[in-house]
Amino acid sequence: MISSSLHPETVRAECRPRRRWFAFGLTARAIWLLAAGLLLALPGFFQARLAYGMLAWDALVLLAAIFDWLRLPSAREITVERAWSNAPALDSETEIEIALELDREQHGDVVLDCRIVDDLPEALVTAPATQRLRVFPRVRAKLRYKVEPRERGDVRTGAVYVRYRSLAGLVERWAIAPLEQTVRVYPALRQGEEQEIFLARGRQIELELRQAQQRGLGRDFESLREYLEGDDLRDVCWTATARRGQLITRRYQSERSQPVWIVLDAGRLLRGRIAPESGDVRRRGRAETNQGDAGEMRLGHSKLDYACSTAVAVAQLALFSGDRVGLLVYGQTVQQRVLPRRGGAHLRQIIEALAVARAEASEADHLRATATLNRYQPRRALILWITDLAETAMRPEVVDGATQLLHRHVLLFVAMAQTDVETIASARPRNVAQMFRATAAQELTSRRERVLARLREQGALTLDLDPGELTSAVLNQYLRVKERAML
Repeated sequence: MISSSLHPETVRAECRPRRRWFAFGLTARAIWLLAAGLLLALPGFFQARLAYGMLAWDALVLLAAIFDWLRLPSAREITVERAWSNAPALDSETEIEIALELDREQHGDVVLDCRIVDDLPEALVTAPATQRLRVFPRVRAKLRYKVEPRERGDVRTGAVYVRYRSLAGLVERWAIAPLEQTVRVYPALRQGEEQEIFLARGRQIELELRQAQQRGLGRDFESLREYLEGDDLRDVCWTATARRGQLITRRYQSERSQPVWIVLDAGRLLRGRIAPESGDVRRRGRAETNQGDAGEMRLGHSKLDYACSTAVAVAQLALFSGDRVGLLVYGQTVQQRVLPRRGGAHLRQIIEALAVARAEASEADHLRATATLNRYQPRRALILWITDLAETAMRPEVVDGATQLLHRHVLLFVAMAQTDVETIASARPRNVAQMFRATAAQELTSRRERVLARLREQGALTLDLDPGELTSAVLNQYLRVKERAML
């Protein structure tokens, strides 16, 4: 449902000659036929009259090539169209359809053998592949192929290059279709059975809370009643008290629509790439079956890619549960800010903002992000903060920012685990150098655990997870917060 509303538009254009002059050439078949004429030159060593047979043969081949060239349609008589089956997103395949259409009135009896190259950027394919397509008379020919995007954000596609010949295959024309367009690659969009389970669980929790009518736990107004000893004076409704002549207090219930802010760190720590072996199992399986592209698979996605995919899943679940969702992506400055709202259009706005989020080379300004969040969300809310902890002996700045939020909000602090450091720390050293490396890694791991434990003592909910396990764990934690009515 989401991908169908986000997929790129279909583009269509007439071809033009690849070059201004001589946008054609002899094929390998024609060259071999011309070379075959040299065999007739061998008898010419014994009788000069027979050498003219070679010239006659080559002239016949050239005349056939000229006739074949004249039968071919010009480049402007060919129309090319590129269509996308769904929205390009990480960890999902997108099918592209290339359609060729020939001017039927001028060349309705010509069968074309085409070789097509769709010039796509490296964010979509490693290298453009040559596709073959046969165009029959009075038939709109189509070919389909799949790509799997590797980078989020806006990418610029190139033209479609077409080389076409008749079935005789003596001459080939070269054409180009200007189908340049800007395509946006989105974070991974979870739309499988696992996401349906989380949505069903969210609906069940919402119904349970609605039936329980837990009064006094939230700040959603429910009714008025007479003041009783022990009631908070801040809940006294003074206008109703003045009308009735006695103290009247407000009664509250758990909010059914709560603000949820997703805060993403886009600093240098989130630029790190995660090897497929420590990430998603499905991508690991593809790495094992696609050994020809091993260099690409070793790179994997960045931590920010995993964070954006998790943010999309949480936003989808929270909006489905009736909550208002806001987004804050920050580096040295605030990159993206979406105020809390509801609805399908709001979800699309969040996805669009996450698609263009970029990791910066410098350290993020966490305290500025905290001040911005407190300014736009003065009331209590659930804050999902996805970040990482700097490997320093000092207290990380992000912890100071998180501590400031704990006085007002419910904080779910998510740190992406350093899988390479954990591997070194748990490995058994075999020499002195490995022993020092393991000791340093154990110290970093221990320091990280102490920082997260201190946050938990102050009331924060913390997660320290492998990026491949991030989405499911965060969704479960969000549902646990909803079930316990912690807001």
